[in-house]
Amino acid sequence: MTRDSMEVDIVCVGFGPATAGFLATLSKGMAEGAPMLNVLCYERADDIGFGVSGVVTRARGIRESLPNLDPAAIPMAAPVVQEKVVYLLDPHGASRRSAALRAADTLVRGLAVELPYIPPFLHKQGGLILSLGQFMQWVGSELASTGMVQVWPAMPVEEAVIEDGRVRGIRLCDQGVTKEGQPDVGYMPGMEIRAALTVVGDGPVGAVGRQLDREFGMPAGHHQREWAVGMKMVVDLPAGSGLEAGTVIHTFGYPEPEIFGFLYVHPGGVATVGIFVPSWLRSPMRTSYRYLQHFMLHPYLWRYLEGGRLRSWGAKSLQESGRRGEPFLVGNGYARIGEGSGSTNVLTGSGVDEAWTTGAQLAEAVLKLSKSGEPLTKENLERTYVARRRASWVEEEACVAEHARDGFHHGVVTGLIGMALTGYTKGKQSIGGEPQLIPNVNDYYLDRIRGEELAGILADCRAKAIPCHDALMDRLGWPPVPFDGQLLVSHQDALLLGGKVQAGPGFADHVGFIYPDFCERCAGKLCIEMCSGQALTLGPAGVPAFDREKCVHCGACLWNCTASMEDDPARGNIEFRAGSGGLHSGEN
Repeated sequence: MTRDSMEVDIVCVGFGPATAGFLATLSKGMAEGAPMLNVLCYERADDIGFGVSGVVTRARGIRESLPNLDPAAIPMAAPVVQEKVVYLLDPHGASRRSAALRAADTLVRGLAVELPYIPPFLHKQGGLILSLGQFMQWVGSELASTGMVQVWPAMPVEEAVIEDGRVRGIRLCDQGVTKEGQPDVGYMPGMEIRAALTVVGDGPVGAVGRQLDREFGMPAGHHQREWAVGMKMVVDLPAGSGLEAGTVIHTFGYPEPEIFGFLYVHPGGVATVGIFVPSWLRSPMRTSYRYLQHFMLHPYLWRYLEGGRLRSWGAKSLQESGRRGEPFLVGNGYARIGEGSGSTNVLTGSGVDEAWTTGAQLAEAVLKLSKSGEPLTKENLERTYVARRRASWVEEEACVAEHARDGFHHGVVTGLIGMALTGYTKGKQSIGGEPQLIPNVNDYYLDRIRGEELAGILADCRAKAIPCHDALMDRLGWPPVPFDGQLLVSHQDALLLGGKVQAGPGFADHVGFIYPDFCERCAGKLCIEMCSGQALTLGPAGVPAFDREKCVHCGACLWNCTASMEDDPARGNIEFRAGSGGLHSGEN
């Protein structure tokens, strides 16, 4: 069967905040008299706003693009009215804490301390709390009403079409195939969308962005070796919680010292509560879901959450290399925007507004070139889009933040000192450090679990084909989670209660293992331990089995593959292709 094709002016990959900023700015410019362009956007998720996350943002770029923005018009949006940073101690003594942290803990009365002062570089004063899902749906409806651009959800993009070193457009995923990717009844090859410009905003694990990284490489000295997995719940707070809409609480210190947490309060007694599990957490048996539940159960937070109810749940991987993770922003036939373009500020922990702004900057460049009748070439985009980005606050603040988190590779205390040093000197001083290999299981637990006992725990879990982290956390003194059936629920129940997870029929599996023999020899199986949706389980001969009906497309397996840690995240043993489905919740 032949592959159909279509030609347009611009095709966009992924509908996240960066592409939303691009399309909002571009459509406004065309409505105001700029030449009309035929613009299409293809999104993997089954609807716009699915599979994204709750955020707090200063919203400078968003407000610049949308000067009449009224938070009251956006469901679950609220201006920031109160902000706290809280250090949480371990109420159980089960976490792994350094001697320096244990010494600091002895100076704290109680189980938490609110910092009396928040560094200005961390403040979100004047910002907004958003459900990014609701915000994206609002933006999408605004775009649809203009009639200027088209956004097509449930249309995963398989790859960029590259010919003679030039991106000519994109190719949609084939439909009507088996799980093994072979043609089946009703097979229909994915259409090719040819375009003068392909705008790539598909995030840190997008198939097209990673393809371009492989094809064209990275600028000298740039890499994408730092990452985190974010997991959170949207919760109906109990009556009388006392939390005001617009309240922001940032935490550090628990459930492990390396893990940062947050609680954002939306209007209507709803809160988003979650954690970030970073790459510098050394545990080879890391988990996100159980850590999230222990985080919520900390006495400082549980006083607000007890009696609450789960509304939705989600997970997402984050590209944490910041500006050092910036690829080539433009090339022949393409431009990169958003998180996958290295826009995240790793000092302030901010990414949404920066991503939006890069999209708006590209749109401004496209409008300028189209008005003057100039083609969208690499050279023209470099002197417009790239130059505009380099002269903006996004670039200025990214340069300040570039080395802000390097100190965490030496430890939490060193990392916190490094962040403060970087922030207060505006990037002139920092503490250096490079990512370290994750220790093997035996070495990591050597001082806490005897070798024979550890081997028995691992063997028992592997025989049952279940992750090992629960058994190991139990052994180390973490208490059982008191499931209540409404907020504290099992991981599998969260998949059912917290948002629909499914994979559209007729698409091949999007997660595969390149060299199965490597998986057979892998002792840690970290991809299984860290899987946000329990979509990976232990299969025959030690090779993980993949259930795409549970996959939330967070990309944790890609970042946590041991092969990636030893070399390059883009070249690990896991093949993370384009695919449909994922987590379906418009609140996340």
